[in-house]
Amino acid sequence: METKQILVLGANGKTGSRVVERLEKKNLPVRKGSRSMVPKFDWEHSENWKEVLKDISSIYITFQPDLAVEGSDDAIRLLSALAKEAGVEKLVLLSGRGEKEAEVCEKIIMESGLKWTIVRASWFNQNFSESFFLEPILQGYVSLPVGDVKEPFIDADDIADVVVASLTEESHDGKLYEVTGSRLLSFKEAIAEIAEAVGRPIVYEQPSTEEYVTQMTAYQIPKEYIDLSTYLFTEVLDGRNASTSHGVEEALGRKPKDFSEYVKEIAASGLWNPQD
Repeated sequence: METKQILVLGANGKTGSRVVERLEKKNLPVRKGSRSMVPKFDWEHSENWKEVLKDISSIYITFQPDLAVEGSDDAIRLLSALAKEAGVEKLVLLSGRGEKEAEVCEKIIMESGLKWTIVRASWFNQNFSESFFLEPILQGYVSLPVGDVKEPFIDADDIADVVVASLTEESHDGKLYEVTGSRLLSFKEAIAEIAEAVGRPIVYEQPSTEEYVTQMTAYQIPKEYIDLSTYLFTEVLDGRNASTSHGVEEALGRKPKDFSEYVKEIAASGLWNPQD
């Protein structure tokens, strides 16, 4: 009989790749769920989900592009039903803090009839080094429609540690962990801290929402991405998440990585140094 595997959806993403790495170091059987794998997993095409779910014991669920988008609840509902049908025992969902749509998806997981853990996260530190803020930082000019609203940035390594514990230890069953960093920073303050660490100026500009949409459109960013980022930068970043929580400590018994520690690590790696 084949040993059941842990399925990691978004296996090439910020948290998924880290979860895979940690599970493999524990010599646990892992199936990577992504469009580049065989069998492939694609949120927009459910025809082969049953094949992907075969011989799976538990699933780490990251929804692309974000649980805030229309149709995410239908996809999560279908995945949960198929997982139960396939004999999956546990679901671990990465959720978004302060997103009403994400909370709908959380409830679907909780009512799936399977064991579950919810990891509800704030904005990632790694958005500044592995995502859409990296190029503007390298260019020395960051433009976002966000003012002085503060956010408790969380490190993807901390999220991955909480997820792996949730996938491998029964004590996390039925828990909702709201994971944040230990202090609040505005995006402007975060960029200023990065600028100081790399020793060069990085301009931070706050355009209006309309100006931001115009800028993104000029760079030929897809409309769906513009709509999502505008929603996250305006509605969600309205101050509702301007508080810290203790999810990392509750799950792991230690404090989360501080933003300054993350900045020092990335600055030392040279990633934020513009290439000639």
